Amino acid sequence: MAEDIINRVSNSKLKLVDLEDYYPDGKRLVLDIKNWLYEELVLREKEFRQFVNDHDWSQYIDAYVVINCSSDAIIPDWAYMLITTQLQPYAKFVASGDLQSLDSLLFTEIINNLDVSQYKDAPVIIKGCATKPVPVDALIQLTNKLKPIAKSIMFGEACSSVPLYKRK
Repeated sequence: MAEDIINRVSNSKLKLVDLEDYYPDGKRLVLDIKNWLYEELVLREKEFRQFVNDHDWSQYIDAYVVINCSSDAIIPDWAYMLITTQLQPYAKFVASGDLQSLDSLLFTEIINNLDVSQYKDAPVIIKGCATKPVPVDALIQLTNKLKPIAKSIMFGEACSSVPLYKRK
């Protein structure tokens, strides 16, 4: 007589948090302004403003956009702000930096708004092995948010997790 296979993980009190479930889908674009500079080094206000006015901003509809300058130019803060005023009606989110910092900023907002009350006094596993780019910074922020309320925190999968914290 064969015994039924029982999934002990699904019957346990373990709570799984998979940040990949919260990953904001959508195109991510980098707006590199080096070509808007004189010799890719000097920002001349009049010419720069002309580039901003002439640029096709519609290509950023529903995109997550980071503004950067890949040359060693010193860019005044107002230049990023000026570009943002043009991007704002089109883009979902605008920041400065690179694509990795963009994902970190997006996850900061997601984790700040995440309701973690369901994890109160529970053993929690933060899922590893994501197929989408979940930044390490997001894992750190989630750990910080869960530690005051969770009974324990582990990382990985239920079958092979790494213990990180256990309340005393």
